[in-house]
Amino acid sequence: MVISPLASAVALLLGMCAVIVWRVREAKTAVTLKKILIPPMGMATGFCMFVAPPFRIPLEWAAIAFLVGATALAWPLVATTKLELRGNDVMMKRSRAFMVVILVLAAIRFAAHGYFDKIMTVEQTGGLFFILAFGMISVWRAKLLWDYKRVSAGIADREPEAALDEA
Repeated sequence: MVISPLASAVALLLGMCAVIVWRVREAKTAVTLKKILIPPMGMATGFCMFVAPPFRIPLEWAAIAFLVGATALAWPLVATTKLELRGNDVMMKRSRAFMVVILVLAAIRFAAHGYFDKIMTVEQTGGLFFILAFGMISVWRAKLLWDYKRVSAGIADREPEAALDEA
């Protein structure tokens, strides 16, 4: 199966717009454990693609893709995502740098896709990029979970104070 560069670029732009819209909407609502944990758990179901032989890649490639995603690509997301306490809610702090990171990651993905499509099948490329993204999302969400627990501990520390203020 061959995908034209134009179709790939359009899909990339649509995906990027969806991420930006999602990110802006997410920043307006409180962060919860569900919102942190459900996306990687839902994404994990994508590993079922490797049941089909066309998607299979060598284990070494999968390990390298996961490690690149978990290290080189995750750190910009980790560095640009901050949680803060607003009232009794944990909120994500808006960051212009996050949008730049998303744009750069999309550009890297687009450029790398062109290269990898020449040396492996489209299905294998999809599987490889899925593992890369899963590594990136896993580390990012683990850091968010860590930060969420740290910031939400501030809510527990303040609750007795709030009860005294109300009395």
